[in-house]
Amino acid sequence: MATDMQRLVGTSEDEDEEDIEMDVKEEDDDEDDDMEKHIATPPLVGVDGLMGSSSNNSRFHHPQIHEQGSNPGGGARRSRPLEEKERTKLRERHRRAITARILAGLRRHGNYNLRVRADINDVIAALAREAGWVVLPDGTTFPSRSQGSKPISGTSAAVTPPSSEMVLQQAPLTSLRGISSGYGSPVDYNASRMKGVYVPNSSPYDSSSRGQSQISSALGDGGEPLNTQAIIGGSVESVDAKQIVDVPSKLPERDFAATPYIPVYVMLPLGVVNVKSELVDPDGLLKQLRILKSLNVDGVTVDCWWGVVEAHAPQEYNWNGYRRLFQMVHELKFKLQVIMSFHGCGGNVGDDVCIPLPHWVAEIGRSNPDIFFTDREGRRNPECLSWGIDKERVLRGRTAVEVYFDYMRSFRAEFNDYFEDGIISMIGIGLGPCGELRYPSNPVKNGWRYPGIGEFQCYDQYLLKNLRKAAETRGQAFWARGPDNAGSYNSQPQETGFFCDGGDYDGYFGRFFLKWYSQVLIDHGDRVLALAKLAFDGTCVAAKLSGIYWWYRTASHAAESTAGFYNPSNRDGYATIAAMLKKHGAALNFTCAQLHVLDQQDFSSALAEPDGLAWQVLNAAWDHGIPVIGENFLPCHTRVGYNKMLDGAKLLNDPDGRHFLSFTYLRLNSILMERQNLLEFERFVKRMHGEAVRDLQQ
Repeated sequence: MATDMQRLVGTSEDEDEEDIEMDVKEEDDDEDDDMEKHIATPPLVGVDGLMGSSSNNSRFHHPQIHEQGSNPGGGARRSRPLEEKERTKLRERHRRAITARILAGLRRHGNYNLRVRADINDVIAALAREAGWVVLPDGTTFPSRSQGSKPISGTSAAVTPPSSEMVLQQAPLTSLRGISSGYGSPVDYNASRMKGVYVPNSSPYDSSSRGQSQISSALGDGGEPLNTQAIIGGSVESVDAKQIVDVPSKLPERDFAATPYIPVYVMLPLGVVNVKSELVDPDGLLKQLRILKSLNVDGVTVDCWWGVVEAHAPQEYNWNGYRRLFQMVHELKFKLQVIMSFHGCGGNVGDDVCIPLPHWVAEIGRSNPDIFFTDREGRRNPECLSWGIDKERVLRGRTAVEVYFDYMRSFRAEFNDYFEDGIISMIGIGLGPCGELRYPSNPVKNGWRYPGIGEFQCYDQYLLKNLRKAAETRGQAFWARGPDNAGSYNSQPQETGFFCDGGDYDGYFGRFFLKWYSQVLIDHGDRVLALAKLAFDGTCVAAKLSGIYWWYRTASHAAESTAGFYNPSNRDGYATIAAMLKKHGAALNFTCAQLHVLDQQDFSSALAEPDGLAWQVLNAAWDHGIPVIGENFLPCHTRVGYNKMLDGAKLLNDPDGRHFLSFTYLRLNSILMERQNLLEFERFVKRMHGEAVRDLQQ
């Protein structure tokens, strides 16, 4: 009933009594089929919240219905016994008490930001959207394309019921965490300041939002269809007294002419310099670089591998291969972005070469395996050094931080002329596995597979000593342990006692442990970036952050937690990282998984939200005034993928004009060199540079 929909909780006792009397009278009307019913037609609320046209056959009861006695000219209205009315009142109070507890649970445990007097339609729509369905303002509900459903006629379609079947629309649904809201721009997101709200760019290339945004625009006040030919150029057909609006399969592309200039760098192959510090296939590389130059690419990005340069003995550096590479790049008048890669290569997604850590480090590891990250079962990960030895002199008399600093100082001295000439425009600082600031919580070599939550990596003796000290400082010495119910690499949150809804992650010990675990990550970044700032004074430095987007729509954010990002639904885990980067004037290099969601078939099973994660991370950076460098996560050679990259790099209608500092394309290979792929890539570079292109879809 309409009145039931308008109130769930928060009414006063007087209002309750008055509303219940109304409910009782309406129940009388429903049950007494032989009685005369007084039905008035309320005005309908359209999509924009304005008053629409009314209908004579509306099924809503007028709020002013009065009991009547006998009427000589018509039927007599039956009066219910007072006891039955009282029972109805009790049932109504009981129902409202249950509803209040449901809403309280949704707000507390699911971070549903429902208003106190939420309409029942709001609750149902919220749950439907959380399950991945699309709910239009008029109540029309259908599966999103990400669920693999096929709308009518194989195209995106909105079914607009007649006005007589419209559901009375209350205030628009308040945004939910991880669900697309009604905000129109990133500024609206900043104004809301609600952690975890997904506020994506409106983009015609996002298949999940395209249907919803276009369909919504095709509806007018009161649900009456507007002239869709003028709005979206689609067709309208009448089927069973319902209006079906067909959205065209090809939508106009966004024009990036005269937008800010974003430099485009191309990442060179991982093994461009081999383990002997020799440049591999210089003639073939020169040919490819000349092609990139003809496309007006700004520069190249290259990994300087610790395992190549300082391979055999401490502080014996061999820069020969990189010296030859840099000379070639300089002659072509390219800019350089150089990554200080203190991790090993091989075994991760996209790795096509094997470059281990230096041999002398591996020798130390054989006698002291605790220098590597360790999981609960004691399995070591030799991809990078544990942050527990940042200040431990276990590397031939040096700490890990000192080893990193000596390496960076050697690079600066070797290539000082490239710094002075401005050829080296940025230095990326490797801070963990894959060069990213995170724990190696999801190693494929240990059996991890997407979308497993991963495992904590804090069981080497040095990190355990750090944990024990933190627990003693807190006055809870028995907390000097990792959680014993956090599952394994391929567990799902609900299968564990630690990460399930209402699990131990939100208890006293869970909060202590996760805060300590994430603080170790932040302290490591703080120490290494402080020394990088000394070594590369005057040059932009950057830290790389990965996008752990699976299980983002759960309360615990389990996959992020095991990676070191303490980001549950009631805490912003990226703001503290952004503050640390701001302290050292470092840029954020973010691997933008959301730019390739079109390559992923379905995120619903893993409750993933790459766009929501990206918005949270990018806004944390921009709120602290940190420049952002973009980087694609998966290979891309299609126009649709490039358009997604452009939308992420240059925000639509952003009043602050926010955009990426630069963009790094992964990566240079033979596939990119194919003619058709080069044509698409050239077009992408022009649009990143803000140049006009002629072949925009019209």
